[in-house]
Amino acid sequence: MTHAQPPTDPTEPAPPTEPTPPAGPSGEPTPDLRTVPWRSFLGYFLGLGTWGFGGPIASVGYMQRDLVERRAWISRQDFLDGVALGQTMPGPLAAQVVMWLGFLRAGTLGALAASVAFIAPSFALVLAVAVAYAHYQGLPVVQALFAGIAPAVMAIVAVAAYKLARMTNRRDWRLWAISAVLGVVTALTGAEIAVLFIAAGLLMIALDAPPRWRRRPRPPAVPMVAGLGPLAGKTFALGAGGGTLLALGWFFLKAGAFIFGSGLAIVPFLRQGVVHDHHWLTDGQFLDAVAMGLITPGPVVITDTFIGYLAAGWPGAVVATVAIFTPIFLGVVLPGRWFIRHRDNRQIKAFVSGATAAAAGAIAGAVVVLSRQTIHTWAAAGIAAVSLGLLLKWKVKEPYLVGAGAAAGLLLHWPW
Repeated sequence: MTHAQPPTDPTEPAPPTEPTPPAGPSGEPTPDLRTVPWRSFLGYFLGLGTWGFGGPIASVGYMQRDLVERRAWISRQDFLDGVALGQTMPGPLAAQVVMWLGFLRAGTLGALAASVAFIAPSFALVLAVAVAYAHYQGLPVVQALFAGIAPAVMAIVAVAAYKLARMTNRRDWRLWAISAVLGVVTALTGAEIAVLFIAAGLLMIALDAPPRWRRRPRPPAVPMVAGLGPLAGKTFALGAGGGTLLALGWFFLKAGAFIFGSGLAIVPFLRQGVVHDHHWLTDGQFLDAVAMGLITPGPVVITDTFIGYLAAGWPGAVVATVAIFTPIFLGVVLPGRWFIRHRDNRQIKAFVSGATAAAAGAIAGAVVVLSRQTIHTWAAAGIAAVSLGLLLKWKVKEPYLVGAGAAAGLLLHWPW
């Protein structure tokens, strides 16, 4: 019995020159993503970016169900290779897997096309909301909405930090110590010190996979890849002269290189730059931006579109979005094939564990800082507590929780 051929658009004839997939050990054809028509391939990711609510894990689950099990477009191993790459390199997991699948379909251009299709719907939605927000944020009804959204977002970010730390640190007291130190530093300073992410990774390399000095030392791969964004950003920022668009591009290039473990890992880094270093947004506006990333489909880091628009209009939204995804894109297409061959390297695994533990701690510290600045009333504290309970006990999806927070804000601040 043979697998069904990948479904095609009924209005599009099958390309006559497509190669026949190679046969597997049992004589069954091996799935070959290169045989999938472009219209069907890009159409799927455009749809996923439109209805893919539930966060990165849910989106990856949708892709495995649809592309591996139902449509047989790709083998399970090739798909899992993309998940492994995404878990190792900086960036939001769902976007990385999409880029990986595009890379397998048609190399670098395929990765670019798939990522644009996946990101475009959430970009358009967040940009539209940002336009409305910029015009109406002073209205009492809008203030009431976000007064309820902010404490709900705090609960979501807190649970994200807990889950990330539990998944990464397990029972390793050293990783828990790294998370604790980063949490305390972030809470006390009110800032994320990005270099501590790399320092944590290098510390774990020294503890778990020290280089053999008798041989010519080879630098670990991940720190070099993690530096792709900053290095590219320095080139991009030459001659910036303080211009807002160039400053946005440089800042979000750096941000894209430090999203270890979760899209929400970027929250403390963004807050430091957006609110304190550049003063593009207030703390309240920043939390509203994070909420937009949580309630829209697609990657959470699409919040940068909201920030870019408030800072510099629609050109700022475009620059911020392109900049934050550039190092993520490079982290997939440049080392992709090499990584698959070396993903069991002890130094790579040690660096990633340390950097991700640091990210979890930074998120927890950011929760403390933001909560001090946003939860000033018993009503806000109650919304945060109820949201936390709903997340931990019933695992309510984030968009529903943010919607409930908005409704609570409207009720508690009636009349507007």
